[in-house]
Amino acid sequence: MVFGGKRLFEKLCKNHLIGKAREKLKKQWRELRQGTLIGIGSKHKTAQGNLLLRFMELDGKLHLRITTGKREFIYAKVLREPSNSKDKWLTFMAMLLESWRTQSYFPYTVELKLRNGEVYGSVSFEIPMPEVKYTKENGVIAIDTNASPIHLAIAEVSKTGELLSYQTISLHNLLGLSQNSKDHQEWILAHQIVDLAIQKNKAIAIENLKKLKKGRRGDGKAKLRKILHQWNAKKLLQKLKRVAMIKGVEVIEVNPAYTSIIGMLKYAPQLSVDKDIAGAYVIGRRALGFKEDMPENYEKLLKDKAYLEFALKRYEEREKELIELIEKESNEYKRNALKSELRSVEDAKKLLTNLIQSLQSESSGCEGAYGRNPKQGRVERTALQSAWQVLRVALLFPILGRILPKDLSPLKQLLVEGVWDRVRHSNGLVPLEARGTVPIRDF
Repeated sequence: MVFGGKRLFEKLCKNHLIGKAREKLKKQWRELRQGTLIGIGSKHKTAQGNLLLRFMELDGKLHLRITTGKREFIYAKVLREPSNSKDKWLTFMAMLLESWRTQSYFPYTVELKLRNGEVYGSVSFEIPMPEVKYTKENGVIAIDTNASPIHLAIAEVSKTGELLSYQTISLHNLLGLSQNSKDHQEWILAHQIVDLAIQKNKAIAIENLKKLKKGRRGDGKAKLRKILHQWNAKKLLQKLKRVAMIKGVEVIEVNPAYTSIIGMLKYAPQLSVDKDIAGAYVIGRRALGFKEDMPENYEKLLKDKAYLEFALKRYEEREKELIELIEKESNEYKRNALKSELRSVEDAKKLLTNLIQSLQSESSGCEGAYGRNPKQGRVERTALQSAWQVLRVALLFPILGRILPKDLSPLKQLLVEGVWDRVRHSNGLVPLEARGTVPIRDF
């Protein structure tokens, strides 16, 4: 029996290599022969999982404590990133952090190998598969990730779809941290959220984020791009799912399409909450199987051709203003921001123009944009699919004066009180003539 590999041993015995080539071969043989260290895991409290090769937190970063003698240790920094959402390293880190918190340790075996002067390690452990105890039968804790400002919006939703409580958690403390420290803080946060779900006896609802847009250079959103490059929402959600699996909490992933828009237009003004909490609320309702119908007064707005023409006129005026500002602006970054807004205005014009044309093309027997005339089926499906997007375009800038306003409370009059026609006329929103409009006043 030859330790270090039979082939390498035979090459060294032949003495056909000299100088650096032979030294390189000898180094490779020694690493295979002597460059392996194994520490067997232990459940004992004093061993804390592994007596000789133990993972520890040091200055907020993950290290491996290697025992070299009596009370003599080497602390090696662990460099490890999960390759995907199914990587078992996520599970191990979740279990490790939980064992530190509860001091209920689990055994794990560590094997270190020396290769080309660098130390590589592998960890073996048993993955617990607890029974799922906390399900959506009692409601959900819904989570919406947001980058501007960077925070989590958390909404507690009952099994019947009501909003019970909500809170926000700022994540600004993660920006500027090293990747190791950031991972550690995210693990702590994942445990806190799962513990909240256990306390409320509810499941967890999150968005199924497949691809995240991080922007592109020259889009006028440098600050947002910087945040998105420093923080990845998918990594936090991966940690959250892994901790929930270990603690027996059900996690429901939902399609994120239009959750923010529906929350912003429907529930933010109705419940007097900010748009991010409202978005989390929609995620929770979607996880519970509820469908979001458009309020009646919003449907009336999308059938009001006079108002849609007025909104289109507002965007055309804003487009002219932006073109003039871009020509005068000498600062490249400010000009890029204006160009980005101009693209949004152009997209809004297209949506409104398409809807107005669909209204004009309807037959006299059709019931409006959402009629049931079979000849108009194709147009109707297109309108239905983009209804919330068109509604956002038709409401926010023409009425509130901003593409993404912070205060959405003025929409409550239209949404809840059913005074769309009265508010529209009292605020001069209907064009006086085909060529002109009356300026908007604040509600």
